[in-house]
Order: sequence, then structure tokens, then C-alpha cells
Amino acid sequence: MADSPVLGDYFVIRALENGVQLIGLTRGPETRFHHAEKLDRDEVMIAQFTEHTSAMKIRGKAIVYTKFGAINTSEREP
Repeated sequence: MADSPVLGDYFVIRALENGVQLIGLTRGPETRFHHAEKLDRDEVMIAQFTEHTSAMKIRGKAIVYTKFGAINTSEREP
């Protein structure tokens, strides 16, 4: 069971503005959109990579919390 893709890493997305879009992308030979959500300011979603979801696309200002740290989509690097 430890190798099960359903036991993938969890991550948390916290919206910093209304209308933040979360788009799940499929796994496999052809990457496609398979799920979409919208979050409003201060809403939080807990998500997990699975056998069907290999990536997430996030549009808008949000903070993404992972086991590697927090990523603020509204901060730009020089």
C-alpha cells in the first residue's frame, strides 16, 4: 500500500483573492485538464496527487503549502 498513487503528497492552497483557479492535469501519455475549482479569498483547499492527477495549475494570488515549504504566487523573484 505504501506505493499506492492515492497515498501521494498532500498540499494546501489558500486563496489571497477572489476567483483563484485550480486546474488538475491528468497523468499519462497525453496531459489534459480533468478538474477545475475556484476559490475565494481566504478559502483553503487540501489536495493530493493521485493516479489520475499529476500536476496542478494555479491562476491568481494564492499561497501553496507543501512539504518543501510555502510558495506565494504573488511574489516575484528579481
